[in-house]
Amino acid sequence: MTSESRPHTPAPALLPGPVLLLGAPGVGKGTQAQFLMADFGIPQISTGDTLRDNIARGTDLGKAAKGLMDQGQLVPDDLVNDMVKARLSQSDVERGYILDGYPRTLGQAEWLDAHLVSAAVETLPLVAINIRVDEQELLRRITGRRICPVCKTIYNIYSKPPKKEGVCDNDGTPLQHRSDDTEEAFTERMKAYNSLTAPVIEHYSHQGRFREVDGARSVEEVTASIESALRELRQAGE
Repeated sequence: MTSESRPHTPAPALLPGPVLLLGAPGVGKGTQAQFLMADFGIPQISTGDTLRDNIARGTDLGKAAKGLMDQGQLVPDDLVNDMVKARLSQSDVERGYILDGYPRTLGQAEWLDAHLVSAAVETLPLVAINIRVDEQELLRRITGRRICPVCKTIYNIYSKPPKKEGVCDNDGTPLQHRSDDTEEAFTERMKAYNSLTAPVIEHYSHQGRFREVDGARSVEEVTASIESALRELRQAGE
């Protein structure tokens, strides 16, 4: 669902601090991060964006990462952590920020905890909010997704089909089905998520700064639940 489908309703004044959005592939973390950015005026930080930015700017970290990627290797945790550390030193994170897709592993989570505790600029602890959606619903969301290559509108053949099958309502362009939006690809992504990222959720669930929200509801309701959970967590920490 696109952001145009949700009217902008600014959140009441709140210093959000660092917020970690968790959840399996397809739960809507990216969509919700966009709404939280608009409501709170804080940046979204994703490792994918940070990695691409470092490579584009030709930083030492970017050059090291690109060298590994060109060899078909994964970028190791310590390099990713250093990129995140550099990003968190920028001035736009003073009121808070939204972490999306990081930490992806338990090792990254433990590094982040230690870094935030030692960072003199941090006054609020990290809070984690997990968006929970049934795996069968996630499968429908991902395999049913269709995208207009021109206007970038996202449809779903199960929950938000176009008026005419296979073409965009806005411009009549044939819709595209991404090659990784298949059941096989989803199964592999879930395997990686369960082995690497699920332990991150368990890690934060034991720290008292954690909430879960029902991601199967409407986009607006999920946003309201996240902002309510964030408010509760911050008030509890006062």
